[in-house]
Amino acid sequence: ESIAHQEIARIGLPGFVDGLGAGYLISAPAVYHFGSEPTKRKVCPQLLRGEKWSALAISEPFAGSDVAQIKATATRTADGKHFLVNGVKKWITEGAYSDYFVTAVRTGGPGGKGISLLLIERGDGVTTSQMKTTYSKCAGTALIVLDDVLVPVENLMGKENEGFKLIMYNFNHERWFIVQNLLGQMRAALTDAFMWARQRKVFGKPLMDQAVIRNKLASSLAAMESVQSFSEVLTYDMNKHGPVSERLSGPIAMLKFQATRTAWKVADDTVQILGGRGVTHTGMGSKVEGLKNFAKYAAVYGGSEEIMADLTVKQAMRVFPKTARL
Repeated sequence: ESIAHQEIARIGLPGFVDGLGAGYLISAPAVYHFGSEPTKRKVCPQLLRGEKWSALAISEPFAGSDVAQIKATATRTADGKHFLVNGVKKWITEGAYSDYFVTAVRTGGPGGKGISLLLIERGDGVTTSQMKTTYSKCAGTALIVLDDVLVPVENLMGKENEGFKLIMYNFNHERWFIVQNLLGQMRAALTDAFMWARQRKVFGKPLMDQAVIRNKLASSLAAMESVQSFSEVLTYDMNKHGPVSERLSGPIAMLKFQATRTAWKVADDTVQILGGRGVTHTGMGSKVEGLKNFAKYAAVYGGSEEIMADLTVKQAMRVFPKTARL
């Protein structure tokens, strides 16, 4: 899966790639891991055959990385057979055309403090409108309004009021997936920058003859390969312990933090090497320009850099011996 994501990302069109399945790739695993058996039997084959699309609907205008602050509500109907869902979700990748939404909602009655995860099917009360983001219009990023949506209780994922843990576990695979995309894009951008530096003549000499250019390439390549190695270690761990393992939350958060910081550096260096072509949407520098636009986007979605850094340390503190002293 890692190889597939990286190779697909190397085409250098992050918005187009996200439009082909990013929303599905970060939501379908939640259905598989946490959905009821009847739900999985109905939905998973539809998603795998490409008959239906799914999206992960967590973020809101009021809450992004701070999932605990979501305001969308789900209250049980009098007959106990449905949840009545109201709220707004925002920045939902592929939400503009998805058929299913893996949705975080607040449960537990009036002023409820519980968080639950529901699978909501597009239908009455579900309205989506596409948003234009920095890196692309292709990804179907959407604002979703949920107005008195009736959701069968069978669509509850896991247990009521215990959805926060499921969301955090599901984030592991999503964050790892974002890193694979970044690694493919970084490698493509650096490949093009390397080739351009060899063929571009500046003051009668190849650009590669300039020590400052070789330094930019070397420092960016070293940073990228460090992320690649870190990613392979955690990919091995995911295969042994599963992608929703709690023990991986901190390390994967650290991986995403390091990857997005590195992508920003690689984008900066490769744009400088490509010059005007590095800020041109089409043509020879398009992969560099694409990384430039996506790097900061990736630093925000799936958990912002600051939240990733904080989570890394908090997870380490949980297992650090309380009696340890210098």
